[in-house]
Amino acid sequence: MRILLTNDDGYHAPGFEVLEEIARQFSDDIWVCAPSEEQSGAGHSLTLNRPVRLQKFAERRFAVTGTPTDSVMMALREVMDGPPDLILSGVNRGANLGDDITYSGTVSAAIEGALAGIRAIALSQVYSRETNGTDTEFGAAREWGAKVIKPLLDAPFAERTLVNVNFPPRAPEAVNGIRVVRQGFHDYSRGSIVEGRDPRGHRYFWFGLHAIEHTLDHGTDLEAIDDGYVAVTPLQLDLTHYSSIDTLAGRFES
Repeated sequence: MRILLTNDDGYHAPGFEVLEEIARQFSDDIWVCAPSEEQSGAGHSLTLNRPVRLQKFAERRFAVTGTPTDSVMMALREVMDGPPDLILSGVNRGANLGDDITYSGTVSAAIEGALAGIRAIALSQVYSRETNGTDTEFGAAREWGAKVIKPLLDAPFAERTLVNVNFPPRAPEAVNGIRVVRQGFHDYSRGSIVEGRDPRGHRYFWFGLHAIEHTLDHGTDLEAIDDGYVAVTPLQLDLTHYSSIDTLAGRFES
């Protein structure tokens, strides 16, 4: 099995080493193509206004001066000598839960794989409010990663779908198991915008992602993580709200 590894935290991120440890439990045919620098919050963006450069570190190991989407596209079109059987993206430093998946470069790299018809899984390690990500432990991801991926290798994936996995902020032995759940939604109070001035006196603004309060709807990824479970969520790329089609069409009937 040929596996492509990518992420949004960058080629040198500690979670990327964990991802490779997980992947090598399934195959030795591992390819790496990831952003050269952190691209958190890049979403499913492409680099269009500047050239993208490709750096080779070793055989089958590359970094791209662009987004996670750029990295997957470069891997599939320029780097690899054939398509992978599986794309793994992560292990992200921090959660990709609820509506945060729309911002996530980790999930978006997997989306690019799904668009290409390749089985794709995004993996993220949630961290606790106490550590705030400064001393992130990937123990749960390291211990539970292969346990989550193995059943997905031959599971049927519908066209243009992917799987999003989040590991709870617990020691591996304290994880309660795995739940397949739907995407939740946060209460939309998204931190703050901090204003400051640079050394030349010009104003700037910095987005801050502080702890976000949310209501734990039953059967969601948010609830599963709060209960100490690994959250596994199938995602689809068709964003059409089908029940609104007839209603909106009636607005345009003469």
